Amino acid sequence: QVQLVESGGGLVQAGGSLRLSCAASGRTFSYYAMGWFRQAPGKEREFVAALSWSGDTTHYADSVKGRFTISRDNSKNTVYLQMNSLKPEDTAVYYCAADRGPPTLEPSSYGYWGQGTQVTVSS
Repeated sequence: QVQLVESGGGLVQAGGSLRLSCAASGRTFSYYAMGWFRQAPGKEREFVAALSWSGDTTHYADSVKGRFTISRDNSKNTVYLQMNSLKPEDTAVYYCAADRGPPTLEPSSYGYWGQGTQVTVSS
């Protein structure tokens, strides 16, 4: 069982940066692939980034490549999403997710989810 708690969201101007954190409970955090997803009002939840348990494999949505970076610190049971050059279209609730399998782009592949943190980018 893994419990996830996101933090770091907020209001930022376009072009600014935020770093989201996702703290996980449980001693087996290092065995889990981690993902970040987001959901804007009236839209479906969409993939943002994913990271293998070792950190060797990463995946990014085309819309965030070159701007966002996913990373993890297994000693702190935490995964991060560094978001740079933010755009108004990045506005959404951001969720972290965990699963024992390989990192994937599909929300249905993840068994554990956090409650989400709001990111708002003003123009």
